[in-house]
Amino acid sequence: MTSKEHPQKEVHEENELHNKKERCLVLHNDDYHTFDYVIDALIEICEHDMVQAEQCTLLIHYKGKCDVKKGSFSYLRPLRKALVQKDLKATID
Repeated sequence: MTSKEHPQKEVHEENELHNKKERCLVLHNDDYHTFDYVIDALIEICEHDMVQAEQCTLLIHYKGKCDVKKGSFSYLRPLRKALVQKDLKATID
């Protein structure tokens, strides 16, 4: 039997590939959070060290966004949720 005869199996396999593919957690610039607030969030949520958090924050400020973490979608989803709960704009690309 082919996967076309089992559409649920095909969808499940596509979801597995979607979750395993390496993604980027992207933090976007805004005009109201301080550098210290963003640095603290990156240290707390993404487990960055101080230097890494500072560098990411500068990139976010000057470039408009920065990849702050890489991993599978299922790994990055709770990190994104935690950043959003801190009122930061984060996406998974």
